[in-house]
Amino acid sequence: MHASGLHTLDYAVFFLYFFIVAGYGYWIYRRKQMHNTANDYFLAEGALTYWAIGASLIASNISAEHFIGMSGSGFAIGLAISTYEWMSAATLLVVAVFFIPVYLKNRIYTMPQFLRERYSPLVATLMAVFWLLLYVFVNLTSILYLGALALELSVGLDFNVAIWGLSVFAIAITLGGMRVIGYTDVIQVVVLILGGLATVYLALNMVAEHFGSSGIISGLNLLREKAPAHFHMILPKEHPYYKDLPGLTVLIGAMWVNNLNYWGCNQYIIQRTLGADLNTARKGILFAAFLKLLIPVIVVLPGISAFILHSEGMFQAEMADANGIVKPDYAYPTLLQLLPVGMKGAAFAALIAAIVASLAGKANSIATIFSLDIYKRYFNKEASEAKLVQIGRITIVVSMLIAILVAPQLRTLEQVYQFIQEYASFITPGAFSIFLLGMFWRRTTAAAALAGALLTIPLSALFKFFTPEIPFLDRLGWVFLMIMVLMVGISLLQKKESKMVEIDAKLFRVEPAFVVGGMIICGILTALYTIFW
Repeated sequence: MHASGLHTLDYAVFFLYFFIVAGYGYWIYRRKQMHNTANDYFLAEGALTYWAIGASLIASNISAEHFIGMSGSGFAIGLAISTYEWMSAATLLVVAVFFIPVYLKNRIYTMPQFLRERYSPLVATLMAVFWLLLYVFVNLTSILYLGALALELSVGLDFNVAIWGLSVFAIAITLGGMRVIGYTDVIQVVVLILGGLATVYLALNMVAEHFGSSGIISGLNLLREKAPAHFHMILPKEHPYYKDLPGLTVLIGAMWVNNLNYWGCNQYIIQRTLGADLNTARKGILFAAFLKLLIPVIVVLPGISAFILHSEGMFQAEMADANGIVKPDYAYPTLLQLLPVGMKGAAFAALIAAIVASLAGKANSIATIFSLDIYKRYFNKEASEAKLVQIGRITIVVSMLIAILVAPQLRTLEQVYQFIQEYASFITPGAFSIFLLGMFWRRTTAAAALAGALLTIPLSALFKFFTPEIPFLDRLGWVFLMIMVLMVGISLLQKKESKMVEIDAKLFRVEPAFVVGGMIICGILTALYTIFW
């Protein structure tokens, strides 16, 4: 695949974006007189508005894995891959109502802290290590790889240069702390949505013009007409990608376990809300849920468009690797090359915004867990606030260097988005079982939680290697049920009351405006799944 590169106007648009983000971030850094405490640096305690929280949730979540990986899955599978985004919107409502009040009531700042207070230091440390390994070697690495791949394919930037450039940009933002990340994420989200919509417009217009028509409405109609199999949300068993998205599992099965763990028990995500009051946090999550509905429009429709055009004989060379094998993950970069001058710079900036925001958010969470839950507890219990911030910054640089070294090894994968989902799911069943029972069942003991933490990876691996025919989401569901039963059994056998976090049922009540917003989201989701069943 040959990249066409950027023109002068494209570079001007990109550098305008770069200087706006960098300048705004520096202004926030200087104006707020930050970093007096570790909580301020890692959580921006009390400083983020609801729109900053919502934007930061989306900016941290959306990255190259969506623009490249999910668009590639749109090329290969179709609209069904959107279920990760649309079901996330419903999941966010549940998290806002039931999970956030528990964290804020108990002044929880990190997920290991919750496990330490609810269970034991051993459970907390074990899960902290699991999360750090997952964040560094799967999440951070894959984001960096896909980002560099996108820049290599779309604008011809050398892969290694792209990796270093993205890393340095992300480190610069991350070193400013959560407040800088949160407010610059607002700009990042605006840029990634506008730039993403530019690519959608191009893709739909290209489809329409190829078939002798014009306009994006015509393009949308042609997508459904020319690729009807790509517009089913629930895949039948005979579908070649059923293993990736196994039928009703995505609607009423283990997709809920996957999403509730990601959005409700994941430091990388939930950290944005932990420094806010309950009302602000809920408004931010609701805002993020509405934005989540838009993501498949930006990333999946271009992938389906590329599939149709490729089926019509276009992009044969661009969509193939050096061995002539079609690579779905090349779909978005291929379309990016075809944007007109200026608009290509905007789309390029959108891609960079998504990558850098996600890298920064992930690196900040890695630093938070390591500094507060590992360093302070085991290496320097008397560490000052300034020392914790310093350790956090060192952790950011070290974790990014590890990702730089590991990222090139992912070149052998066909669909990196599916790789991320599958291997993250090794930890998901145990982690979510521990949190769910820990929050809402008083009898759950530390021994039960430890058993769940220790067994989640071995059980997932056994299912993966001895029953490879089982879809990974179904495997996740079975392992989750097994761990839940085991934890309940161990807790009942111990016959003792365990430590319990404080829960105030009154906090589960929500404002009327939240109810209305939630009903609108549920109504939209019902319509989408009905139309595209």
